[in-house]
Amino acid sequence: MENHSGVGEIMEVILYVEDMKAQVSFYHDKLGLKVKSPSNAEDFSEVFWVELESGPCTLALHAGGKRRLGDDAPKIVFNVGDILAVRQTLLDRGVSMAEIRSAAPGIWVCDGVDPEGNKFSIESHE
Repeated sequence: MENHSGVGEIMEVILYVEDMKAQVSFYHDKLGLKVKSPSNAEDFSEVFWVELESGPCTLALHAGGKRRLGDDAPKIVFNVGDILAVRQTLLDRGVSMAEIRSAAPGIWVCDGVDPEGNKFSIESHE
């Protein structure tokens, strides 16, 4: 649900992983989550980003994790309609927010940090 004065629903949790093939096998084969994207991959060892269906919130596996405390911790991503307005509202409320960046064509992301240093993002899609 879109909320112009704050964040919306949790849309994804990003898990940074070292071994994509093993992680996809675990979450897909053992836990039974369906691979949403990429739908045509058979060997995930060279894939950088995999999305798994887990209800309204996607579990996204992001390659390149090195088990660095803090840097590779899961990140909560909130869906927003107007990323500029929500970022400004959060800044006005004293939330530490980075600049808005394009993560991919039509996808805008802004990273933030909670009081204990946990990372989160707000994201909008065109």
